[in-house]
Amino acid sequence: MRLKALTIALPLLLGTAACGNTWGERAMTGGAIGAGVGAGVGLLTGGISILGGALIGGAVGAGVGAISGSH
Repeated sequence: MRLKALTIALPLLLGTAACGNTWGERAMTGGAIGAGVGAGVGLLTGGISILGGALIGGAVGAGVGAISGSH
């Protein structure tokens, strides 16, 4: 179940984490998007709490956003 959730969430995070022009903007938008996706995954899968999913998703999204380059 978690692998299925990760398979759905990871492309969403990678595809949208680079929204912004600066390093900080990309980290913030990636974190916000990741938190939303993580909360949704937590809600849908039941394997992790909504808060736990939001925290993990936010951290991953911020990290991906921070390391992504500007377009």
